[in-house]
Amino acid sequence: MLSNFIVALSAVVPMFFLMAIGAFVKFKKWLTDEELNHMNRMVFRVFFFCLMFHSIYTTDLASTFRPRLMIFGAVGVLIIFALLMLVIPKIEPENRRRGVMVQAIFRSNFVLFGVPIVANIFGDSNIAVTTMMIAVIIPIYNILAVFALETFRGRRFLIMPIVRGVLTTPMILGAIVGGIFLLLGIHLPEPILKPIGQIAAATTPIALIILGASFKFGSVHEHFKQLAICLFGRLILVPGVLLTVAILLGFSGIDFVTLLAIFGTPCAVVSFAMAQQMGGDADLAGNCVVFTSALSCLTIFGWILFFKTLGIF
Repeated sequence: MLSNFIVALSAVVPMFFLMAIGAFVKFKKWLTDEELNHMNRMVFRVFFFCLMFHSIYTTDLASTFRPRLMIFGAVGVLIIFALLMLVIPKIEPENRRRGVMVQAIFRSNFVLFGVPIVANIFGDSNIAVTTMMIAVIIPIYNILAVFALETFRGRRFLIMPIVRGVLTTPMILGAIVGGIFLLLGIHLPEPILKPIGQIAAATTPIALIILGASFKFGSVHEHFKQLAICLFGRLILVPGVLLTVAILLGFSGIDFVTLLAIFGTPCAVVSFAMAQQMGGDADLAGNCVVFTSALSCLTIFGWILFFKTLGIF
């Protein structure tokens, strides 16, 4: 039991320690909001591209390609989304909040939280399976999030601009370019590959520090009920149901922890910006990000300890 507790603790503490550093940087006012925005843009456009490229390019496809895992992850996200699009309108009368609530519950912060969870449990050299899932899950997240927000503000859903936007996202571009280089057998010399690897290794720590420095708490009294529903759905209900199904289907080891990283991590940070830009309730979206991220230190720890005790990984 003690060893399981240590595994769970070691998976969670490094992530939230990095976020705490970011919060301390914000408290000391060492970075302005504008500087944080510039750093965040750099990490998103450069660092995540390098992370995805390096992970795909250096992977062994024979040992990391998991079609069954990819199908389960994609179908799981689609089913959650479809159910939410049916249920949320029945319990929430305001359109501005409906899309935000759907997005908060179905869309996790898989990139920022998922990769470090797997790395902290299995080691940095074993994250290829997880990073390959990013190329599957993130496009689905983006398309469905736009669909939900557009649906509840009464706009037309135009698929081609969304697909174009998804394909030009740095993470997806990095995966595509890395895959092309790998499949074509293009050899990168060590003086080029090494700095790309160094940037890739620095991506998650820097991104988590920036995340910790970017949190802003808003008033919750106007949407306490909606926030509570989103917190329960994102951190308890979705992982509880999907991970139980995953166990019944025989998923274990790094595959199972990857699914835990998809379905058990907090609300995606980008959901706040999307709600702002697309007429959603930005205050509710922002609080969903902040509170799911804060409370996930307890829920992720609990899920990891529980499933480790069961011997799933």
